[in-house]
Amino acid sequence: MLVIYQTLIGLAQNELNGVVTQTKFIGGTPASPNKLRLFVTDGSFLDVWLSAEGDYSYHWERRGQTGEIYRWDNAPHHSRISTFPDHFHKGDERTVIKSDLSPTPELALCEILEFVKQEVP
Repeated sequence: MLVIYQTLIGLAQNELNGVVTQTKFIGGTPASPNKLRLFVTDGSFLDVWLSAEGDYSYHWERRGQTGEIYRWDNAPHHSRISTFPDHFHKGDERTVIKSDLSPTPELALCEILEFVKQEVP
């Protein structure tokens, strides 16, 4: 995952400059980090977790700023959602709706950071 995380860092810093202020690997080892953390201009952060099997979670943590969380993931626990297993936690853990997020990590990150841009003052 290191290579894809490095690609996402480059994308966040170069193409979407102004939203992400800093990046950091979380957990694991330097050669195999568990996740990528992107720090946002408002003090919030976005954690990106990807697996070799295709599982993913993009978790935007805003509890410290607005009391909200936003998470796009494909954990198979919301079978009533039309895009199952893909879904979106909109503002809190209980509000779960369909997700049309791109399956390609680079495109997904661009979509999410565009969402972040709309929400951050």
